[in-house]
Amino acid sequence: MEINQITLPCIDYAASVKFYQQLGLVQIVDAPPRYARFESQTGHGSTLSIHNVADLSPSPTVVYFDHASAKALDTRVRQLKDKGVRFISGPRDENWGWREARLHDPAGNQLCLMFAGTIRRFPDWRLDGRKA
Repeated sequence: MEINQITLPCIDYAASVKFYQQLGLVQIVDAPPRYARFESQTGHGSTLSIHNVADLSPSPTVVYFDHASAKALDTRVRQLKDKGVRFISGPRDENWGWREARLHDPAGNQLCLMFAGTIRRFPDWRLDGRKA
């Protein structure tokens, strides 16, 4: 699995969008006032999202670990459960097209083991309309 996405909390959606655009990130998803996704100008694959803190609980920061396939995700979750790792959900197919399993680390930070394929960077609602 590889880290491919981090979601950070935001309080002021417009200010956060402007800030990350000023840093040079390219906004690829816009769902105000709740959610935005950005990628680097090079478009190498990793993304950063902001999410309104009112929608996130208990930990507003989420780190996403991508898997090569839905089968690889399911296998990894089974292996971790066999080792005693407790999951709070999944793996399950979400309505935005990802397959996810969620858990917390010992400090309460939220982790998401997921498979999204190309929909993460190229969703149907991508601002510039680019497809994979």
